[in-house]
Amino acid sequence: MREFLLGLRLLTGSGRGVRARFWLMTLGSSLGVCCLALVLTIPAILDARDGRAADRSPVVHSGKPASGSTLVLERTDPHGSRPFSRVFIARGSRDTPGPPPGISELPSPGEVFVSPALRDQLRREPGLKGLLPGTVKGVIAPSGLTDPTELYAYVGVDRAGLTDPNATRALRSWGKGYSPNPAVDPSTLDILRFTLATLVLLPLGVYLSVCARLSAASRNRRLAALRLLGLSAKGTQRVNAAETVVAALLGAVLGIAEYWLLNQIMARTGLPGLKWYSGDGAPTPGTLALCLLGCPALAWFVGRASARAAAADPLSTRRTAVPRTPRIWGGLVLVTGLGIVTGYSLTGMTSRPADSSGLNALLVPLGVLMTGLGLVLAMPLLSYLLARRLAGVRSLALSLAMRRNEVEPGSAMRVVSGLVLLVFSASLAQGVLVEESQITRSSSPVQEYGVPLAGLSAQQRAELVAIPQLRAHALIMEPPFDQDAAGPRIPARALVATCAQLERIVRHAEGCVEGKVLRLTDPEVTTEPVAPSTIRLRQGDRQVSLRIEVPSQGVLFSGYDVTSVDTPVLYPPSKLPPGAVPVTGTLVLVSASTPGTVRAVLDRIGAIAPTADVDPVGVNVDGLQQIRVIETLLALGMVMGLIVGVAAFLVSATDRAVERRPQVTALALIGARPRFLRLVQCAQVVLPLLVGLVLALATGKLAETAYLVTGGGEVFWDGAGVPLLVTASITVLLFTVGGTLPLVGRRIDPELIRRD
Repeated sequence: MREFLLGLRLLTGSGRGVRARFWLMTLGSSLGVCCLALVLTIPAILDARDGRAADRSPVVHSGKPASGSTLVLERTDPHGSRPFSRVFIARGSRDTPGPPPGISELPSPGEVFVSPALRDQLRREPGLKGLLPGTVKGVIAPSGLTDPTELYAYVGVDRAGLTDPNATRALRSWGKGYSPNPAVDPSTLDILRFTLATLVLLPLGVYLSVCARLSAASRNRRLAALRLLGLSAKGTQRVNAAETVVAALLGAVLGIAEYWLLNQIMARTGLPGLKWYSGDGAPTPGTLALCLLGCPALAWFVGRASARAAAADPLSTRRTAVPRTPRIWGGLVLVTGLGIVTGYSLTGMTSRPADSSGLNALLVPLGVLMTGLGLVLAMPLLSYLLARRLAGVRSLALSLAMRRNEVEPGSAMRVVSGLVLLVFSASLAQGVLVEESQITRSSSPVQEYGVPLAGLSAQQRAELVAIPQLRAHALIMEPPFDQDAAGPRIPARALVATCAQLERIVRHAEGCVEGKVLRLTDPEVTTEPVAPSTIRLRQGDRQVSLRIEVPSQGVLFSGYDVTSVDTPVLYPPSKLPPGAVPVTGTLVLVSASTPGTVRAVLDRIGAIAPTADVDPVGVNVDGLQQIRVIETLLALGMVMGLIVGVAAFLVSATDRAVERRPQVTALALIGARPRFLRLVQCAQVVLPLLVGLVLALATGKLAETAYLVTGGGEVFWDGAGVPLLVTASITVLLFTVGGTLPLVGRRIDPELIRRD
């Protein structure tokens, strides 16, 4: 306790510079704790959403509903790129359960309870009322919704209104132990937690260590003086730890307050694809304990470790003896991690690539973490070896810079390691997005949307085919269903499209003749025998019949894996009667398959035809929503990692420049110009960073490949992300150059040399 109080007295009585450094440490720690709280709270936000979804899920009886029981029917349709869920309830005469969370009573026939977002949507799109028979009686409370923007409704109907006996069930109660549609799949959530830890927590640990070691050289000289005055070695370490612990504790409290304010703002504005209530983002007791105790504990150990040299050998510290060569064990961690990820990456070249089962599920994350940690720990050794290699060059500026790095190689780790980790983590985040995209959607370059023609007006059809993101459109004509029809052959369906439209819909088409009825043949697909059919068309106020024959002349085409184009006949639009539309059929819209394009097209379809039953072929809307949440969370992690990396660079680079003012002043007094000094300062930082970035690019791609190989998808080598990572690395390098140039002042203060 005596040493702790001595450390506080030294803090308050050692001048303005020490107090400024203390507040810089405090503010830096608060930023780190705010980011830490945000990362730790993201799983709690997702769990709160899924918990409310589980609490409102209907628990039903198995088998045929008994007479007099309450019936329930669930429907989820895409409204644009968002799910639109409706729960139809027919109240029974016996064993009627209570209401679900969020409403006070079960709706009676003709009554509807809607979410606030759906209420606002009904005002903008009155056509949605066709999906909600009845009048709105009330609004669902937040306890019954996953987020403030959810489109959800409870609709009261009579028993005759539930016309789907296969999906209608007898309601027993509300609430299951799991969410039917989790915001993020549990297996993906584990991967997301690991990725966010790599994106944020590794740079955050480096950043907090940097904040705890500000002005390390001057502090070590002060501690060495205390040691020479008779203070014990452990006491000297405790004196140094006192300052870092108090700064970290104050920073933790301030960081929690910053996070509380950030949560209130973000809960009201939300993120793309992810909205939540402010209560969901409240820090849990575990998060508070980790922030308020973990950060000071880290500062305590860092403070003791940084004072170990001054306590063990105070004379060398006071006389600024040359530090010893960096240990090789940091490089061994990097080599071990690289060995693991390289081994798993090489299995992708074999016929039996590794999977994520068994021991692999532990080794791959361990290899990634060891590679990222090894990048940080190996930076002093790499900086030392680089300095030894370049110190003898003829360039005076480069030689002087490398001699400084040779004497103090550990400063490179504090300055550049946060930015190096950022580039490494970005590659891993790309791998998660590639893997998730393979799981949730097909790999086809085009995306089809099927919209039933029934209920579409002529104006809506015209607006749908004019959506800017579309690359093609067509009609599928269906013959009327006749259950009494005999014979083994299926009545022919027809695709109404031109040859140009057909080529944009399928992968390849050969032999198409414009204006002729042709037979469509895919050699890779076994087709059933088809017979001529009669299609009913609506032409104004009357109906006409159209005979579809199956011609012998055909078109060879190759379709995509998931497609709705499986008709045996290609029918040219020019042969249709003017203004005629099939009574039964589907409007097929085709766009590119990028997630942004799919979301934009679905949103436009929902705005034009809000009550249409849209079939996004091969795409699960819930999966599309899920990948949007994952993209948002990874982007948030990247932003936090960027903030932490940039903050670590600015804090450590500024502190490094302040500590070296005596050496810079001495060089200025013997005639060195400011431009020369800036060049030296830039070379000291940029060259180790360049080596670190090259290593981060190489190791990051290896870690990403190991993850993709064990993920079991079709993509193992993500070459598409390389240009983005190279661009990010160049940007980081230019930022570092710009950040180091102003750190050499114009004014020469000889007093700095006297004080030193």
